[in-house]
Amino acid sequence: MPATLLLLAVALAGCGGLGNMTFTDDRGTGNQPFPTNYRAELLAFFKTYLTDPVGVREAVMAEPVQRNVAGRQRYISCLRFNARQSDGKYLGLRERAVLYVDARLDHVLEEPGDACAGVNYLPFPELEKMTR
Repeated sequence: MPATLLLLAVALAGCGGLGNMTFTDDRGTGNQPFPTNYRAELLAFFKTYLTDPVGVREAVMAEPVQRNVAGRQRYISCLRFNARQSDGKYLGLRERAVLYVDARLDHVLEEPGDACAGVNYLPFPELEKMTR
């Protein structure tokens, strides 16, 4: 019984942070291919991800860089933007990290933490010009 409780405690202790992410089956720790179509994929995704994709302000993006995320190599592109809620009010500046697997958009980290540390943000006017 004590061994079972110890295993349960260890399992629950690992339930936080990036280490508990589930990953799409891929090449794991090897180099990933560069996501050459990342801008178009981001725009298509954010058109559905944002409550109101019209009128996004202060949009900047960092080109994808390869980083180790929870023991897996991933290309990550970081974004900052100010989007509107359904009532038209702006939410304030948000930061997101977009992860790619085998050169395709896999998922978005809503709290990127250190994943976006030190990236070079550049204007992303296409995000500001989105329509419904």
